[in-house]
Amino acid sequence: MAVGGTATERLDEQKLALMRRWGEGLTDDDREEMRAAGRAILLLSEEIESLHIDLWHAQDQESSAQAAEPEVVEEAIPGGSADGDVPATLRERLSVFRFSHR
Repeated sequence: MAVGGTATERLDEQKLALMRRWGEGLTDDDREEMRAAGRAILLLSEEIESLHIDLWHAQDQESSAQAAEPEVVEEAIPGGSADGDVPATLRERLSVFRFSHR
């Protein structure tokens, strides 16, 4: 895995499975440092899986919320934001979701 690669080079299911196999293999090593490294790899791969699930749920909930909300035209709202800062709005909404569901 190259550092600084493109988005298509991110961890996919095959790469995560390979990481898990490495971690499992290292946990059987005779050296304590290698066993610890194996456990760390397994913990990190589990965390990545959890984050993927959290992201999937957040995207699903966001699309459900958008489908349930009536369409609002910003120009019709007095004082409405017209800057279209979608990334900032999404980050704000996801952070509220993450902290409210822990």
